[in-house]
Amino acid sequence: MSRFVRACAGLSVLGAVHAAVNTRLLRRPPTVPPPVTRRVTVVLPVRDEADQVADCVAAVLDQRGVPQLSVVVVDDGSTDGTAERVPADERVTQLRATPPAPGWLGKPNACAQGVAAAGDADVLVFLDADVRLMPDAVAAAVALLDEAWLDLVSPWPRQLAGSPAERLVQPLQQWLWSTLLPLRAAERSAHPSLAAANGQFLVVRRAAYERAGGHAAVRGEVIEDVALLRAVKAAGGRGVVVDGSTLAACRMYRGWPEVRAGYAKSLWSAVGGRPAAAGAAAAVLTAVWLVPPLAALTGSRAGAVGYAAGVAGRAVVAARTGSRWWPDAFAHPASIALLDVLVARSLVEHRRGTLRWRGRPVATATPPTTSRRMAG
Repeated sequence: MSRFVRACAGLSVLGAVHAAVNTRLLRRPPTVPPPVTRRVTVVLPVRDEADQVADCVAAVLDQRGVPQLSVVVVDDGSTDGTAERVPADERVTQLRATPPAPGWLGKPNACAQGVAAAGDADVLVFLDADVRLMPDAVAAAVALLDEAWLDLVSPWPRQLAGSPAERLVQPLQQWLWSTLLPLRAAERSAHPSLAAANGQFLVVRRAAYERAGGHAAVRGEVIEDVALLRAVKAAGGRGVVVDGSTLAACRMYRGWPEVRAGYAKSLWSAVGGRPAAAGAAAAVLTAVWLVPPLAALTGSRAGAVGYAAGVAGRAVVAARTGSRWWPDAFAHPASIALLDVLVARSLVEHRRGTLRWRGRPVATATPPTTSRRMAG
């Protein structure tokens, strides 16, 4: 058992080192971005976002350095008066999405219809209603596209967390890709495993989007943001997650019920959509970042080293991506344990066919053949 603990602690140390390296390699936006001379359209799919849409659109309209900016707000069957809350502006187009056809999920369907209404935009920006952009966000994201010769960038917003559940779970998103994804290799590789993206704020060249097949190529994907990046890569493009902590902020969920429901809808897909893959992923995470802290409680020095490495890796990533690290990083083992619970819940509900989000089933669509092949 002591040999196993030492091995797990060693992997925890390697993970912390890799996270530290990745935070240095993470592409950062320019402080003062150059003006954007191309046509940019922000596509905002909304469903029952009456409390969010006005502030979100206002922040988009407040963008600097993007003179040819337009916004397409796609109302995806809202029943709470979302459409009435959209600010009136000549740059804003509203449309009501037609219901998803068989094989389509709601968000890819709404995004595809938004792009169809985007006219001759050269750059597409996909945004969630709970995101608040800083005034230079779009210009800075486009500058990153150009500076690094990328086709897609995913500026990861600063994640806001209020409740204990949010503080335990939300930082794991950026911690996971910082710890496990080699960023520079991910930029160049088309391999589907080397992809991380966040649909909260996604910026893509229109030409690359169309070569990849657009949202039709990912129409049945629950995690459509990562799937879209994979499609862009498969079509010969380059893309990667970048630092968006100074460009945007997002409070994704509020409290444990929303955290539980939100992750239940997607974790089954994030870990491969198969019980075996989910079990393997949970087992690795538990072994590397939960076994050493438990061993440390019995006096294991190796366990203490493993725990310290986990805390250090979590703290480094949190500090770099704008999250709270003190004292939250010290609860990293509890975060891993809670993630295990969420993965198990997601798989059980997916197997039962009971997963729903905003009144719609989310796990019943049949992914297109190309998407299955990319994910396979």
